[in-house]
Amino acid sequence: MFFEENRASDFDNVRFIHHSFPEMAIDEADISTSFATFNVKQPFFINAMTGGSDRTKSVNEKLAKVARETDLPMASGSLSAAIKDPSLIDSFKIIRKVNPNGLVFANLGPGHTVDNAKKAIDILEADALQIHLNAVQEIVMPEGDRDFSDWLRNIEKIVKSIHVPVIVKEVGFGMSSKTIKHLKDIGVKTIDISGSGGTNFAKIENYRRGSNRFHYLEDYGQSTVISLLEAQEFMKNTEIIASGGIRNPMDIVKSLALGAKGVGIAGLFLNMVLNDGVEKTIETINSWKLEIASIMTLLGKRKVSELVTADLVILGEVREWCIVRGIDISNRQNTYNM
Repeated sequence: MFFEENRASDFDNVRFIHHSFPEMAIDEADISTSFATFNVKQPFFINAMTGGSDRTKSVNEKLAKVARETDLPMASGSLSAAIKDPSLIDSFKIIRKVNPNGLVFANLGPGHTVDNAKKAIDILEADALQIHLNAVQEIVMPEGDRDFSDWLRNIEKIVKSIHVPVIVKEVGFGMSSKTIKHLKDIGVKTIDISGSGGTNFAKIENYRRGSNRFHYLEDYGQSTVISLLEAQEFMKNTEIIASGGIRNPMDIVKSLALGAKGVGIAGLFLNMVLNDGVEKTIETINSWKLEIASIMTLLGKRKVSELVTADLVILGEVREWCIVRGIDISNRQNTYNM
């Protein structure tokens, strides 16, 4: 209901130009990448989802098994509940228990103190900390926060005070160039723009409200593609991660071609685990690795970092957004016809 896997997407407005001679073999395609100081074997990971109950403990256990067997990094859901109520900690610690040697990211909101950030890291023995930005969700949430005045200051303090990399991410409403500049200015080096198209937290919270719903916020924000284009001017000295509405390996490759260093996937993997089971999800993810290498071969790109030179065309509303916002995409391919 809240994750729209098959919906139309701005990714459909990004089209690769097919050239008939790839001039390489699929065995030459290296799908490894790096972000937040980590070298990873594939350019996608399991993004932040859940925790805080017996049911979500079971889900985290399944996802951690998938992460372990496929060698994917995995982010937990927000540890806010566990910090408030220690009896909920096990629903998160199961991630590290199942996957003791994997890359694990803790997750916390921007309203927390440095001490709480350290607690979140300690609970998971986390390799990095995600700080999620969810102002829209909070506004729609009946019991949500109404004061966001300290968010930037809190993030800056955390970035300067903890010993692991910090990844700041949206929760499905995308980012603007202004947001990215704010984060860059306070020292954030890795940013997950997390656009619309996947899990819709405004819809989730509206469902919980019952009445007086903010229906008009269910279509609020920027898509992942638009957010990546908003980030273009910062990509030389800021690592950008893409997430939100990733449907398949082609969307992953398009994100990388638009400058993302890695791609986070949450709702789609959750649906896979719950509906298909752990083993089938592992099989699908391993197939995706080969499919990404196959697409890279068609594009004649041996490394993920080379995908930003792939010839592509941007169409439709995404192209119109770039015109209105003054985003220069002419350096990508001279057939944009801007």
